[in-house]
Amino acid sequence: MQRVKLDEIDRRILHDLQENGRITNVELAKNAGISAPPCLRRVRALEETGFIQGYHAQLNSENLGFGVTVFALVGLQSQAEVDLSAFEERVTAWPLVRECYMLAGENDFILKVVAKDWDTYQHFLTHELTAAPNVAHVKTSLGIRVSKYLPGVPVETNVGIDET
Repeated sequence: MQRVKLDEIDRRILHDLQENGRITNVELAKNAGISAPPCLRRVRALEETGFIQGYHAQLNSENLGFGVTVFALVGLQSQAEVDLSAFEERVTAWPLVRECYMLAGENDFILKVVAKDWDTYQHFLTHELTAAPNVAHVKTSLGIRVSKYLPGVPVETNVGIDET
């Protein structure tokens, strides 16, 4: 069941799943204004077509002992596609790097790095990141606190909203 264009019901399902990945199919269907079986079929179609890429639990990093968050701007010596891909491949092997984005502009990548403490981060910086092939420079900023954290995208929907 290939679906390309999202209707209002699909957007409502995506919105609700993004807000609460543990929502029951019955509650999801109720919010979307449809019965449970077609709702489940729509969810499966959204998964198969790649609109839903996965589900995960949001963990508390500080409770797990990861009290340091650093954003590292990385510049490479070469921006040839093979070198960009090689760096991205290396990043996937570093568990402390939780997010990696390629950038346009002065820097080539920004990494979100978590560590248990400052010494752990410094060891990663000096023995892994700056020692990696093709890395020309690294500029870091220490995260102080999170003011907003909303993973995903803003999915607009009007299904189930009373406009009176």
